[in-house]
Amino acid sequence: MLTAKNLTKKYGEQTALNALNLTIKEGEIFALLGQNGAGKTTTINLFLGFIEPTNGTVTINDISVVENALETKKYVAYIPETVMLYPNLTGIENLQFFSSLAGFKYSDEQLSDFLSKSGLQKNAHTQYLEGYSKGMRQKVGIAIALAKNAKALLLDEPTSGLDPKASNEFSEILRDLAKNGTAVLMATHDIFRAREVAHRIGIMKEGNLVSVVDANTISANELEQLYLQTV
Repeated sequence: MLTAKNLTKKYGEQTALNALNLTIKEGEIFALLGQNGAGKTTTINLFLGFIEPTNGTVTINDISVVENALETKKYVAYIPETVMLYPNLTGIENLQFFSSLAGFKYSDEQLSDFLSKSGLQKNAHTQYLEGYSKGMRQKVGIAIALAKNAKALLLDEPTSGLDPKASNEFSEILRDLAKNGTAVLMATHDIFRAREVAHRIGIMKEGNLVSVVDANTISANELEQLYLQTV
């Protein structure tokens, strides 16, 4: 679903991403670990088509992001560290607006169902976003992905600032999405959460993907030691 081949991004003499080769299948959660400036966000921005690669190719559902940016956006949803929603609209109104931008039209009942599936409590559906916690806003972001029927989900530090309960709830939602075939690419600093939720984990350093491990073959402590040795 998500593929990068020799994907490179340079800014002048600086290499932000160096010859990345990565494939993420349907139903797989791949977590990218690394320090600030390691290339995690650059990778996500290339998949989203926010920036163009210097070299290499990036595809979503076998479609080139560079050549068919609008087409690939149909298959992908993006949740940044801070979800940009309208505080003067309710949860349902935000979901209705963003799903309509993607060409979908749903009844209030269907919209409410998406919000419930994302883990947002029923009484919050008609409350204004200005009163939402970060965890609640993240759940609206997940609901938007559900409403778009996104085949791939890109996340940039999704659990940053969440309390342990909200972070755990978010991980459970990601697992459910993966079970239903969604491919997930998550950039994070949270080693424990990456170990708990991901199928595979990559460690980046100075624009290079220097290590990839299967999450079920390594403990959280071992992953932490590998990370510290790598970066």
